[in-house]
Amino acid sequence: MNKIQKRRYLFFVSQDYSFAVLRPLQQKILMQGDEAKWFMYGDEINTDCLHADEVRLFSIEEIIDYQPDAVFVPGNVVPSFIPGLKVEVFHGLPSAKVKKNGQLYHYIIRGMFDLYCTQGPSSTQKFQELAKQYGFFNVEETGWCKLDPLFPLEKRDENLKQKSIFFASTFSPRFSKAKILYPLILDMMKKYDFNWYITLHPKMDLSIVELYKSIDLPNVQFVESTELIESFKKSDLMLCDTSSIIYEFLTQLKPVITFQTEKDAPELINVEDIDKLQETILSVLDNLDINRENIEKSVMQFHPYIDGKSSERVLRAVEKMLERENIPKKKKPLNLIRNIRLRKELGYWKWKI
Repeated sequence: MNKIQKRRYLFFVSQDYSFAVLRPLQQKILMQGDEAKWFMYGDEINTDCLHADEVRLFSIEEIIDYQPDAVFVPGNVVPSFIPGLKVEVFHGLPSAKVKKNGQLYHYIIRGMFDLYCTQGPSSTQKFQELAKQYGFFNVEETGWCKLDPLFPLEKRDENLKQKSIFFASTFSPRFSKAKILYPLILDMMKKYDFNWYITLHPKMDLSIVELYKSIDLPNVQFVESTELIESFKKSDLMLCDTSSIIYEFLTQLKPVITFQTEKDAPELINVEDIDKLQETILSVLDNLDINRENIEKSVMQFHPYIDGKSSERVLRAVEKMLERENIPKKKKPLNLIRNIRLRKELGYWKWKI
C-alpha cells in the first residue's frame, strides 16, 4: 500500500477534551507531510484552546471547499453532508457507564461512521460483532492516539518521598461523587503531605467545579481536561468514581481507588463506605504494587499498546480504506433526523442536486 497523494484531514470537535485526543494524531499527520484542519462547533468548546499554528475552518462551506479525505471525530456524531471518510477515534476508553436500559454508552451505534479505531481486544471484539450485525462500518484495532505521549512509561523516582494523588470525577449526578467526597478530600489535603491533582469533567455542575477550584493550598493543582498526561505521570494513585479516565490512568499500571463505582472490577480497589476511604488511600500509598497483577491483566484487554504509535496505526487503517482495501459491505443509513438536527445546529441548509 503506497500513498500517492498528499492527504487532507479534518478534526470535527465540540468539546475541549478533543484537543488532547487529536493532537498526537495531528503531530503524526504533519510529520508525514499531510494537512490537518480543525472545525469547532457548539457552545461547550473553548476556541482559545486552539494553538496559533493550528488551522481552523469556520463554516461547512469551508469544509466542503477543503474536501477532506477523512474526518476524525472523538465525539458521537458527524454530519453525512460533509465530505470525507468518517472515523470514530473516541473521547475515552471503555467505561462502566450504562444507560437505564443496561446498554453501555461506549457501544452505541448511531449510523454515522465508516470506521471505528478501537483501543484494545475487549472493545474490538464487541465492535466487530456490531460491524457484522450492521454491515455499514469496519473496525480496526489501533490503540488510542490520546495516550501516545504517555509512552514509554517512566519509572517512579524512588528518591521522591512525597506521594501524589490524582482525583477525577465524572459529571452525571447519577455517577459523580465529587460533592460528597469534597469534605474528606479537603481534610486530607490539609492533614497529609501529599500533592493533589484535580480534574473534573467539562460538563460538571459549575458550583461543584468552583468548590474545588477555590481550594487555595500549595499542594493542590487543578488540571484542565486538555492537560492531563503530565499530571498522570506525576501521580502515584488515582481516586475516582465512575469514568473512562480511570482506564487512561490504569495504562500506567498504577493503582486506582474508586468510591461507590457503578461497576466494580478486579483492577479497581472499590470502597463503598466513605468512613473507610481515607484508610484505604493511605494503605495503597504505602504499597503501590498492591493490585498490579489485576491491573496488568485488565490493561492487556483494553489497551495493550505501549509503543506510543497508536496514531500511526490509525492513519494506516484510514489509508487502507481510502485505498478501498477495506470497504464496508453496506452503505450507512440516511440518518435523516440526526442530520437535520446537525444542519440546524450548524446553520447549513444547502442540498446536493
